[in-house]
Amino acid sequence: MLAIIGGSGLAQLATLEVTGRKAARTPYGEPSGALTLGRMRGRDVVFLARHGYEHTIPPHEVNYRANIWALKDHGVKAVVSVAAVGGIRKEFGPGTLVLPDQIIDYTWGRRATFFEGADRPVTHIDFTEPYSAALRARILAAARACGEAVAERGVYAATQGPRLETAAEINRLERDGADLVGMTGMPEASLAREAGLEYAALAVVANYAAGRGESAYGISLERIAAVLEQAMGRVRRILEQLVADRSGA
Repeated sequence: MLAIIGGSGLAQLATLEVTGRKAARTPYGEPSGALTLGRMRGRDVVFLARHGYEHTIPPHEVNYRANIWALKDHGVKAVVSVAAVGGIRKEFGPGTLVLPDQIIDYTWGRRATFFEGADRPVTHIDFTEPYSAALRARILAAARACGEAVAERGVYAATQGPRLETAAEINRLERDGADLVGMTGMPEASLAREAGLEYAALAVVANYAAGRGESAYGISLERIAAVLEQAMGRVRRILEQLVADRSGA
C-alpha cells in the first residue's frame, strides 16, 4: 500500500476517493492528524498532512515518529513525501520539481529514532542512499508518462525552521554541496528506513533560497503561495500516474 505525506501546499488530495479516516494511536504519541484512507485509480492509498489538515504544526514540532509508525502500523509499504523547498542552485527556480537523491541534516533536538530507551538495543541503519532507488525510479517514470519535467537528482539540506534561512546560511549550505533547502526531510527519511518502508521525496521548489535570484534581498511569502498552488496540480498528476502504474504492475 502506498502512502503520501503532504507538505506545505498539499493538505489534501482532490483526486482521492475518500473511504474513511483513521485516528491512529502510537507508542510515540499522536500523528499530525487522522490517516485519510481512500482509493485512487482503483488502488488503496493513505494520505497524511504532515503539518496537520489546517497547517498548524511547524516543522520542528511535527511528530515524525508517530507519523511513520502510524503508516507502518496501517500496512503501508511505500511512502512518497511531497515537500516545498527553496532552490539554492540557479537551475532550481520556483516551480521546479526535483527528486532529491541525498540529504544533509542540519536539524537538532528532534526525536530521530525508534531505537532509544533502556529496553532497546543500540541499532544502526545504513543510510548511504537515504531514498529508495526503486521508488524514485517509479516516480520518475510516472512523471515522464504524464509529460511532467522532474529533475532527477539533488542534495536536500534539512534545516531546523520554522524561520527561513539567512543569505549567509544558504552560502554555507551551497559550500556543503546542497542544492535544495527544506525543513521536514529529516528525521522523516531515516525513520522510514528504520521502519523498513520504501521512501522517496518529490520536492517542489517554492522560491529561490535567501540571497538567490528574486530572493536576493528578501523572500516573498505571497509569491511562495502562488507558486505552490500552480505546482501542486502537476504533483497531483504525477501521483495519480504513479498509482496507476503500480496498479498495472
